Amino acid sequence: MIPVSAYQDQRVVVTGAGGGIGAALAHRFADEGATVVVNDLDAARAAAVAGAIGARAIPVPGDASEVVAEAREALGGRIDVYCANAGLASGGDAFADEAVWEAAWDTNVMAHVRAARLLLPDWLERETGRFVSTVSAAGLLTMIGAAPYSVTKHGALAFAEWLSLTYRHRGVQVHAICPQGVRTDMLTAAGSAGELVLAPTAIEPEAVADALFEGMEKGRFLILPHPEVADFYAARATEPDRWLSGMNHLQQKWEEQ
Repeated sequence: MIPVSAYQDQRVVVTGAGGGIGAALAHRFADEGATVVVNDLDAARAAAVAGAIGARAIPVPGDASEVVAEAREALGGRIDVYCANAGLASGGDAFADEAVWEAAWDTNVMAHVRAARLLLPDWLERETGRFVSTVSAAGLLTMIGAAPYSVTKHGALAFAEWLSLTYRHRGVQVHAICPQGVRTDMLTAAGSAGELVLAPTAIEPEAVADALFEGMEKGRFLILPHPEVADFYAARATEPDRWLSGMNHLQQKWEEQ
């Protein structure tokens, strides 16, 4: 007998699913038997991914901050898993424009908060629900040349942690995906800093989906597609000055390019 997946007939939303990690997550959930809303700001990309998946996918384009109600309706009134994957890879330093900071905060943090507000009442009533936040290793560590991205990804991690510690005893499961480099358009957009720090160990989006499913099976909060990030995170916590010095050496190497 073929075993039935834990996600058979689950109803899933993946934001930012027009490519990269989001598309890989949407494909994987559909392969596991779920019905998936493919959300992306680019309607054509959302439709293309949903079309490639087939009957188990429904394209719902639009802003990730506003998708919950329409996605729930498209899924017949219920959302079991919400993947807050849409993100904005904003570069820049402390002098980046206010608008850049605001856009990063809105997409990388507040979109998650707005989704949770709408999802939690039903999940708490049913005592089940799963929130998956695509954070990035930048949320655990940082990223040179990208202050708005690094700071807001720390915020995304903090919100995911808060959701988990507040609601896990009421049936809500939370996972924070924290990869380093992934071969996506976002890595390309990271430019020379991405080439220096992320590209050497970059993985395919499908490997991120594999790591998530392994982590969900084992009930892990932190999903680390690059296992070495755990050591970096520990070093940051226990030897912060040594860790900051090492990151500063990377910063200097980047400036010398």
